[in-house]
Amino acid sequence: MIKRILFIAASSVVLLACSTEPEIVLVQNHGPAQGSTYNISYITSPGVDYRKQIDSILFEIDKSMSLWDKQSTISKLNRGEKVKPDALFAKVFVKSKQISRETLGAFDISVAPLVSYWGFGPQEHSKFDSARVDSIRNFVGFRKLVNVLDSNRLPKGMKVDMNAIAQGFTVDVIAEFLYKKGITNFLVEVGGELRTSGRNAEGKIWTIGIDKPQENLDAANRFQVILALDSMALATSGNYRKFWVDENTGMKYVHTINPKTGYPVKSRLLSATIIADNAMEADAWATVCMVVGLEEAIKLINENRSLLAYFVYSDIEGNWEVWQSPELAKMIL
Repeated sequence: MIKRILFIAASSVVLLACSTEPEIVLVQNHGPAQGSTYNISYITSPGVDYRKQIDSILFEIDKSMSLWDKQSTISKLNRGEKVKPDALFAKVFVKSKQISRETLGAFDISVAPLVSYWGFGPQEHSKFDSARVDSIRNFVGFRKLVNVLDSNRLPKGMKVDMNAIAQGFTVDVIAEFLYKKGITNFLVEVGGELRTSGRNAEGKIWTIGIDKPQENLDAANRFQVILALDSMALATSGNYRKFWVDENTGMKYVHTINPKTGYPVKSRLLSATIIADNAMEADAWATVCMVVGLEEAIKLINENRSLLAYFVYSDIEGNWEVWQSPELAKMIL
């Protein structure tokens, strides 16, 4: 998911209140997380800093769903081991299957073998072989993921990949943690997926910038659009930076894989930004939109009134165009 907020938080505490009012401070935590980074800002009382607890949450989620941790729950299941899925894994697994049903398989965590084959997992990509792709597809399909939470193992030959939903889930877990601590003004961002609540240090709605869908970042002219995000979640998916090119054929392969065809998608849709009540939904649906392409994505968003969307796509001449939910107009700065 490719997007960044307007600032990169530093580890710091900033005094906000004047001397005649109860003191409050802006606490900013950041660090590495899930192959990317996290940046969290929240307003609280002096002396309060949840950095250690947040790092603990990130650690527990990695132990559950990280493909890069060989001892995680998901890695053990993918090796064919029998292991009781933890509560975090179970929650994301159930939600993933729900979204798979709603999208008729456009979202499918069983796509893991194809992701690995095309070189977007822990391993390097393989030499292209259409017969091999067809063979792998026999082990892909969310409807085949039956009784996993009861049998404590995956169907033989199947693997799962939760990267298209896990970061959004992580954002929600941290947001709920802050709510339980009585903190209602915060911005939580993990790997580009984010969720806001309340107001920022200036007492204003949190301001979010969405990157232009270009391969090389232009710091001076970076953002496609800037939004005021009022207690909502946002995720963006795009193929403009995460891809590889075959040195022999010049063919470009992007990281979004269509579970139904087994191949990386080819689409005019350059980036899909989804706004929802929670980051897990936003994360997953942003991926769905990239999988199905522009026309089908617009149809899905129009049918699902709980979601807002901002799409950047190319016309037949290669020029950038935008489609957005009508309700989004009031959020654009």
